[in-house]
Amino acid sequence: MMNKIFSCKRTASNFCIFIVYIVCFAACASDVKQGDPPLQVVSFVDLKRYMGKWYEMARYAHRFQEGCVGTTATYSLRDDGEVDVLNRCYKEKLDGELVEAHGKAWVVDPTTNAKLKVSFFWPFSGDYWIIDLGKSYEYAVIGHPDRRYLWILSRSPEMDGHIYNSIIEKLKSQSYDTSKLIRTLQIKQTN
Repeated sequence: MMNKIFSCKRTASNFCIFIVYIVCFAACASDVKQGDPPLQVVSFVDLKRYMGKWYEMARYAHRFQEGCVGTTATYSLRDDGEVDVLNRCYKEKLDGELVEAHGKAWVVDPTTNAKLKVSFFWPFSGDYWIIDLGKSYEYAVIGHPDRRYLWILSRSPEMDGHIYNSIIEKLKSQSYDTSKLIRTLQIKQTN
């Protein structure tokens, strides 16, 4: 099977729409609902351990990810301390067109390394807060201070149900509406 990989310079209109929505996400200003406590991040992130490939297990629905399945994010630490970001998904089905978005991220809170900014189109950037992280970096939960965005990531394309349910309970304690989560159709793990 041949997958088409698009770049912003030579792309079909659906990919440009994908990028426009990413830019819209990044440009959103924080507007925490009245009464919600501030979103808490993890106490510390070892960026070297955080690098690598992550599989999306669930997310809030976003127009910029509409129709995406088999979604992954791959992070690579750069020499200057910033992070290269490669987001990939397949359109509509696991053997659909492969869509890629390249960006970069940087730490804005060096005390924890848990608050980052991510940009797919300069000068626009969005908050990327690591609000939960497995002890062995086997899963991560990414939030946004206004709680309009949420991603659950795993190092493998499958996640144990007990771990997933534990994450859901922690998200509820962070004032997230977990009923808005949609599970991501993901590739099957091969042994």
